[in-house]
Amino acid sequence: MAPSATETMTSPGENLLAKKLATRAKNADDTPLYLDYMPFYDPLEKVEDIGSFDHYDPGHRADPALPNLLADATKVIDLSPHVGTEIEGVQLSKLSPASLDELALMAAKRGALVFRNQDFRDIGFEAQKKIVSHFGPLHVHGWAPHPAAGSPEHMVIYDHKEDLRVRKSWKGRSPIQWHTDQSPEPQTPGTTFICMLESPAAAGGDTLVSSSVQAFKSLSPRFRKRLEGLTAIHTNNDGVTQELKNGETAVMRRQELIQEHPVVIVHPVTKEKALYVNPVYTKKIVGFDEEESDYLLGFLFDHIAKRQDFQCRIRYEAGTVLVWDQRITNHSQTLDYPAGERRHAFRLTPLANKPIPAKIEEDDGECERDFGRVQLGLC
Repeated sequence: MAPSATETMTSPGENLLAKKLATRAKNADDTPLYLDYMPFYDPLEKVEDIGSFDHYDPGHRADPALPNLLADATKVIDLSPHVGTEIEGVQLSKLSPASLDELALMAAKRGALVFRNQDFRDIGFEAQKKIVSHFGPLHVHGWAPHPAAGSPEHMVIYDHKEDLRVRKSWKGRSPIQWHTDQSPEPQTPGTTFICMLESPAAAGGDTLVSSSVQAFKSLSPRFRKRLEGLTAIHTNNDGVTQELKNGETAVMRRQELIQEHPVVIVHPVTKEKALYVNPVYTKKIVGFDEEESDYLLGFLFDHIAKRQDFQCRIRYEAGTVLVWDQRITNHSQTLDYPAGERRHAFRLTPLANKPIPAKIEEDDGECERDFGRVQLGLC
């Protein structure tokens, strides 16, 4: 007898797959796992700018051998050759000041570090802020929500059928938007934390990370030298415009930010050069005509987005913490999971140094010292 319109033919193999397919933690009634971190929007809330401050990067104090950070590590796995490392067996909540110094150094070298099964999510707002404040004063976002239970420094990342604010902001355009958080700040973010509280049930909601150090190194030596000394304008005016579309519920704690930064910067600890532009906030090369600026930035943005050979992908579940250095990386959300599923996290964002410009250097035979380019006859 043929199946009715409401019946579905399933094979034994399909039933077995359904039983074995891994899913992420959820409450049976679909309530959030972490109610204290639900997003809170207050259109009347205002915050003061942090202002100028002296920043001494904790990585300067670190032992390069990382004896404190890795003392309890059971496994260290590089996610790709140029960016991303997963560290097993280490609890961020238990790290000493010396371990945190080494965390800053390792993040500066590897760009992004992943820690799973962390109790960091359960130690409370103040303990979380105390740990992350080791890397610099904490930023308060201009319009993103913070937890209903308090702490404006906790930027809540939330997407669910009951709150589609984030998803609607990307309506009609690609949500894959490479950027560095808050690059229009005078002193930009350094070693930053995202703690995942709840992920979509089966898969999705990953973060893509790209190495800005390798993005710069992969350019030809002569082209790299043409970029050194250039500056660009960074502004969050697009985000402000999008938020104001929320009308009476729009949250605008601060004014629009506009800042000029070097196109090529130097990390204060590693001294590595990095490409410091991003498609979300970088708008114009200073001193270039509009067409010239658009042409150059368009090339650099494509370079960041398309070069998967210096990218990695961070997969989350509840309890995963991503620690990454925003001075040497770009990143993007994916928003690839079904609309209406819950993705819930928070970000704590320490501000660091004012971007350090790379010195303009004459061609000193750098190409001839690059074995890969010599082998391919590119010098």
